[in-house]
Amino acid sequence: MYDAIVIGTGGVGSAAVYHLAARGAKVLGLDRFSGGHDRGSSHGETRIIRQAYFEHPDYVPLLKRAYELWGELEHLVREQLFHRVGLLQIGPEAGAVVGGVLTSARQHSLTVERLDAAEIGRRWPAFRVPAGSVGVYEPAAGYLRVENCVRAHLAAAQRQGAELKTGVSVLSWRKEGDGVCVATDQGDFRADRLVITAGPWAPQLLADLGIRLEIRRKHLYWFGTTDAAWDQSRCPTFLYEMPQGVFYGFPVIDSLGVKVAEHSGGEIVADPLHDPRQLDERDLARVKDFLVTCMPTVNGLLNHHVVCFYTMSPDEHFIVDKHPRSERVVFAAGLSGHGFKFTSVLGEALADLATKSATSLPIEFLSLARLRQRGTDDRLVR
Repeated sequence: MYDAIVIGTGGVGSAAVYHLAARGAKVLGLDRFSGGHDRGSSHGETRIIRQAYFEHPDYVPLLKRAYELWGELEHLVREQLFHRVGLLQIGPEAGAVVGGVLTSARQHSLTVERLDAAEIGRRWPAFRVPAGSVGVYEPAAGYLRVENCVRAHLAAAQRQGAELKTGVSVLSWRKEGDGVCVATDQGDFRADRLVITAGPWAPQLLADLGIRLEIRRKHLYWFGTTDAAWDQSRCPTFLYEMPQGVFYGFPVIDSLGVKVAEHSGGEIVADPLHDPRQLDERDLARVKDFLVTCMPTVNGLLNHHVVCFYTMSPDEHFIVDKHPRSERVVFAAGLSGHGFKFTSVLGEALADLATKSATSLPIEFLSLARLRQRGTDDRLVR
C-alpha cells in the first residue's frame, strides 16, 4: 500500500514522483520503459525553455516557478540541465509568435528585444529573415537537456525513498474503498492517491473524461554544417513562424550538428506503442525547404533522426486537474508539444493536488472545466 502511485515517469511524471517523495510520501512510479527512454514525448536531446510565452500570458507565472525549480534540481544533482543560450523568434510582426511574445513580455515585465532583419543578420549571420518578418530575442531563454532532466528527477526521487518499477504495463485503474487500485501486467498496486502522467498513453487511461486527446507523430532531425556561426557559444535556439508552418531548432551542441523540426502539423497516430517511427520523406522535404530559405549554411548530411509524440488537447493547452470521478486521482495530459519546459512545476502542482487537494500555483486556466463549459473547439482568449 502506497501513499501515491504515479503512472508514467517521463517529463511530468518524474517530477511528480520527486515532489511527492520529497514531502515524505511513500510513492511508486510505474512505467513500461526505463527512465529517459525514447518511446514517448520526453526525449530527443533538447527542448527550448522560455518565459515570454506567445501561446498565452497566463503561462508566465508557471514558467517563473519552473525556472526556480530547474535551478534547484541542478543544485541537487550537481549537473547543468538548463543552458541559457537565448532564443530568437522570427515571424510577421502581427503574427501569433512575435505578437504573443511582446504581449507576454509587456504583461509580465520580461526582457525581450525587438529586432529588424538587418540587426538579426549582424548579430547572427547564420539566420535569414523572410520579407515582412521581424525578430524578438529573449536572452534568458535557452534549452533543457531533456533525458538528463528526467533521469535527474528520478534519481532525486529515489534518494528521497521513491520506488520505481519499469517494464510494467498499466492496464487500468479503479477506485477501491478509500483509495485507488492500479491493474498491471504484473499484478495490482494500491495507493491512497493516483497521479496519471501517461503522455501519449493518456487517451486510454483518461478515456472517461470525454475529451479527445489526439496523438501526433513528430520528426526531429540533426544536420551537419561547417559554419562556425552555428556553435552554441555564438548562436541561440530559434523558432520561425512561416506561411507554411512553424519551425524551430537548436545550435550545434555536439557532433550531431544543428537540430531542426517542424512544430506545426504531424501525422495522427493510433497506436504509439507499435508505431514504426520511420523517416517520413515528405516531412523531411518540408524541413529541408525551410533550411534552404532561412538557414542556407545548414547544408550537410542528415546525421540523426528520431520520432517523438505530441499529445494534443482540443485547444492545444494543457489539462491539469483532479479527475471528476475521484478527487484521489489527479492528472496532467494534452501538453500539445510545448509542455516539457513546465514539467518541473507541473510535477509540483500535481503533488500539491494529490496531497492537499489544492495548489497555490496558478493552474486554474488549465482545468478540465474550460473544455466542458466552453466547447472543445474554443481556444483560450488572449
